[in-house]
Amino acid sequence: MSTLFTSTTVGDINVKNRVFMAPLTRNRAHDADDIPNDLAITYYQQRAEAGLIIAEGTQISPMGKGYVATPGIYSGGQVEQWKKITAAVHAQGGKIVLQLWHVGRISHVDVLPEGEQPLAPSGIQAQAQTFVNGEMADVSAPRMMTQADIKATVNDYRKAAANALKAGFDGVEVHAANGYLLNQFISSYSNQRDDEYGGSVDNRTHIIDEVLGAVVSEIGAGKVGIRLSPTGTFNDMQDDQALENYTKVIELMKHYKLAYMHIVERFPGMQPSEDDLKLLDQLIKQWPGFYIANGDYDKERAQSVIDSGAADAVSFGRPFIANPDLPTRLEQGVELNEPDQSTFYGGGAKGYTDYPTLNK
Repeated sequence: MSTLFTSTTVGDINVKNRVFMAPLTRNRAHDADDIPNDLAITYYQQRAEAGLIIAEGTQISPMGKGYVATPGIYSGGQVEQWKKITAAVHAQGGKIVLQLWHVGRISHVDVLPEGEQPLAPSGIQAQAQTFVNGEMADVSAPRMMTQADIKATVNDYRKAAANALKAGFDGVEVHAANGYLLNQFISSYSNQRDDEYGGSVDNRTHIIDEVLGAVVSEIGAGKVGIRLSPTGTFNDMQDDQALENYTKVIELMKHYKLAYMHIVERFPGMQPSEDDLKLLDQLIKQWPGFYIANGDYDKERAQSVIDSGAADAVSFGRPFIANPDLPTRLEQGVELNEPDQSTFYGGGAKGYTDYPTLNK
């Protein structure tokens, strides 16, 4: 049997294969209360063949929201609806963790409570857009977080992790990638503070230390992973100290004995440079634990990276949108359905729960 389809253990989580589902924002939650809609129960249940589902980015607080119709994990109503989703996945023999998300400056006053400004390490507006009021719009100018804001946000991560377990998730993934809040703190491009959360590498990763400490103390290290994008430029990110910065992040991950590291290695339509590939190789080799590779993988590349020992699992994004039974299709060498990009974000069942499986 191909190693791609063998069982393994990710921290405290036993999984049946190494074909993981990447977190995918689909913008189908109820916008008024950030509660996932009932279609999400079917959507995730259909994909329970994945060794591990990493559920979509889910805001840890109302101030963590950046896009319309994304779900939360901070209210009782949200927890109750997520319970139905995790139960549906577990009933099919699947495992599922929740990605804990705070967008930071990638937000707009119209999606935040009472028109508040987005929160960020520094008051630097990103050259990025989000979808509000039926159209794309420039993100709003953020305000620099006070130390009280930071402490409150760290506690929001802790409470979100506790809520995730109440909702039946097998664990959580701390989202520190793709230009969102924790990624913004790591980079001196977006973090120009002069207090204990800015300046040196140790200071800029201080919030990572606090968030990981809070989440691990709440639910245990064996249920906590992290997602990183050291070479990413999405959402107006730059990092000319990436090796130093992420070496420090990996030191913190080792200290807390996290269940896994999940790196976005490639981005759609972008070929990584030789320098980027070298950087990723240097960082991945520093991590002794379970490693999930992500980024434009097909069966052959996924099999190769696992056989070589360079990764323990591979997460697939767009292929899982269009192929609920992706592991079976990959194992049998069956042609994959093509995703309909026009239905990726927002809408109803079309392009969400209506893709055919092999037995339908």
